[in-house]
Amino acid sequence: MTRSVGLIPRAPHLSFIRFNVSFIVSNSSLRVGIVGATGAVGQELIALLAARAFPLAELRPLASARSAGRSLEFQGRMLTVREATPEAFTGLNVAFFAAGGTVTKALAPEAVKRGCLVSDKSSAFRMDPDVPLVVPEINPEAIHAHRGIIASPNCSTTVALMALFPLHRAFGLKRVVFATYQSVSGTGAEAIVELEQQVQAYAAGQPLTRVVYPHQIFQNVIPHIDSFGADGYTGEETKMCLESRKILGLPGLKVSATCIRVPVVRAHSVAINAEFERPVSVAAARSAIAAFPGAELIDEPAKSAYPTPLAYSRKEKCGVGRIRLDTAFDNGLALWVSGDNLWKGAALNAIQIAEKMMEMKLL
Repeated sequence: MTRSVGLIPRAPHLSFIRFNVSFIVSNSSLRVGIVGATGAVGQELIALLAARAFPLAELRPLASARSAGRSLEFQGRMLTVREATPEAFTGLNVAFFAAGGTVTKALAPEAVKRGCLVSDKSSAFRMDPDVPLVVPEINPEAIHAHRGIIASPNCSTTVALMALFPLHRAFGLKRVVFATYQSVSGTGAEAIVELEQQVQAYAAGQPLTRVVYPHQIFQNVIPHIDSFGADGYTGEETKMCLESRKILGLPGLKVSATCIRVPVVRAHSVAINAEFERPVSVAAARSAIAAFPGAELIDEPAKSAYPTPLAYSRKEKCGVGRIRLDTAFDNGLALWVSGDNLWKGAALNAIQIAEKMMEMKLL
């Protein structure tokens, strides 16, 4: 989602690194770094740390060499962006990584060596067996197994599971089909600009240009997120499959996903068709969703009450609605979920992991 910091040294696989540091911090305030502080997710991290009154002794914004020296505002003070180098993590307790996978692979182990806990948003370590992949409302117990790095899932996976997990807990998930409707902010700031420029060009009767996407995004949907694999599935679709299995602890879960980019600025939506082991009912499903702390039930379709990405931009919870019996699956449910990809899908989940660790006396 964010621009990568321009460092390319390759780090060894996490399994070969020995971490001889303690991550239990005695003081109540933490020294925190943000890698990718000038990017979209980095900016959301800064805003949410302030809004949630996160206990900070220091906030250290880190980015690429080209962004070093820039100033960022935080709680009325101007902070100078430092270049993200191994030495920049010295003295920090926690580092939130909002950079690309290459940067994370190079710098995250260096941060850990210096006694810094890494909360990573990239895909670099998500499927590493030594790295917990955590959504605090779903699998907080996984945090105990960390060896210095904790990963956050892909934004579309997180949003989908905020609807699916309470249903799995109620009925026992057997198989699931996802169709995503992902906003352009998931691609980055350049994609937002491209959509806005196409809207303006259309209104002015001018030619529409494209750079970020292979097709015009305005007035269009593009069934292509990430690169295609030999099996015909994109990287984004494969992530949803593998990450869902790991987070839910269901290695044999049958998952199929189609990931689609839509001309929406912010917040992702997912249509879910799921089959369960035990008999289901709409009433029981609604109760399960309503009781889950990460979700909000908005399900009165006769009153046009259902979640939309516009309504769930900059909201902590994900909205779930359109719950109905699935007509193709036995013991099946069909439903819809919307959630902010930059908040619960990225920055908020990372902060909630750190907050959960403090609650568990692990940080």
